Amino acid sequence: MPMNTIATLGELKKSGYTSRGIKDELRQNLIAKIKAGQTPFEGVHGFEHTVIPELERAILSRHNINLLGLRGQAKTRLARLMVSLLDEYIPFVSGSEINDDPFQPISRFAKDLIAEKGDATPISWLHRDDRFFEKLATPDVTVADLIGDVDPIKAANLKLSYADDRVIHFGMIPRANRCIFVINELPDLQARIQVALFNILQEGDIQIRGFKLRMPLDLQFIFTANPEDYTNRGSIVTPLKDRIGSQILTHYPESIEIAKTITAQEAKLEKEQKDRVYVPELAMDILEQISFVARDSEFVDAKSGVSARMSITALENLMSAAERRSLRAGDDHTTLRLSDFMGIVPSITGKVELVYEGEQEGAAEVAQQLISQAVHHFFPNYFPKIEKLHKKDLVSPYNPLLEYIFTEGGVVITDDCSDSEYQSSLDSIKPLDDLLKKYIPKVKKEDRYFMKELVLWGLAEYQKLSKERITEGYQFKDLL
Repeated sequence: MPMNTIATLGELKKSGYTSRGIKDELRQNLIAKIKAGQTPFEGVHGFEHTVIPELERAILSRHNINLLGLRGQAKTRLARLMVSLLDEYIPFVSGSEINDDPFQPISRFAKDLIAEKGDATPISWLHRDDRFFEKLATPDVTVADLIGDVDPIKAANLKLSYADDRVIHFGMIPRANRCIFVINELPDLQARIQVALFNILQEGDIQIRGFKLRMPLDLQFIFTANPEDYTNRGSIVTPLKDRIGSQILTHYPESIEIAKTITAQEAKLEKEQKDRVYVPELAMDILEQISFVARDSEFVDAKSGVSARMSITALENLMSAAERRSLRAGDDHTTLRLSDFMGIVPSITGKVELVYEGEQEGAAEVAQQLISQAVHHFFPNYFPKIEKLHKKDLVSPYNPLLEYIFTEGGVVITDDCSDSEYQSSLDSIKPLDDLLKKYIPKVKKEDRYFMKELVLWGLAEYQKLSKERITEGYQFKDLL
């Protein structure tokens, strides 16, 4: 008989079920997963040798945990994945507000019910998905919200004195008994509210309005915080930090490959978009490089960080830019273009916090500079590097192309032109074909036009051509 079909305390005793605290539950289930070679934290990339081992050590140590890191570093994702380490079902006394363990009841309601009905006490079952509670710390959160308060309406209805503990209305934390409880952005919680957590973390009990009430709650606390919050919006009070067993530092992806994996996993793209738009691998590299460049930019506030969400929303905007263009041109299929990257500017401007110098430049201008720097980074990987200074008698491989553009008076690539017009305009520039044939002869057919456009953008970034944004697109001209 499946355990979750047991309906009374007597049946539960006969089944041989033994209860255990949530920290022991997490610990023992983690040990079982490690022994079986399973990954407890599926879908989290780049933390395999840093954050996840520390998190596993904290769980094995039965610690409450503080995940400290900049925004967009999967802190909440990690907390939610801990649910997979819980038992599928646990029993509790039916009708209990705080999920009382039938073998170790702590509330007045559960104790009285078991004393009255004994082995006939009704039992319900709580699924692991219902054992995750999350609260965003905001300045308006009160002790009553988190821990509880006296309920005058309950006292009036039951005709009880305020001195009777049955008039207590439990807050979120007691109601999360035997569950994982997450407080996001902990420094935003007022200091006096943080103080109210001291007893819960250390002694495991709660205090409400002076009641002499001991309720040894069974909770796994996980806190999240941003490092800059310690100085900007608030701080974690020292005694509270002292009571949190493990503080684990998260970080951003350390390589383009890991960042691409995360973005591809998280971006919400329609199948119709994927079928319509072909994306060169280099385009994905450039997209991720924008975040890496932004984190080092003098215009972006490093303390605030650049969330992984920027790349995710940028990819969604990039695909939509290409999709919109192809719909307007009447093309059934299209290939992503470098000029489509202008479509991700809104994703960047909303995701980066600028310092004073960046504000002076303007958010849109900074966004375009970040895109340009990402192109600048990858250009030498495919074509000869352009040196600022070179010998007079040294012939540049780009001379034929520069002479062509000078002779023609410039090249215009419009935003919404059809694929045939786009390809025709690039095919008309014969020196581009020569450069591709010489330096990347094995380039995939689908990537050829993206690489041709890369040459023009690269020469503009290395100040061999001028790149000017005009109403209908981009114009590349001789610098003079």
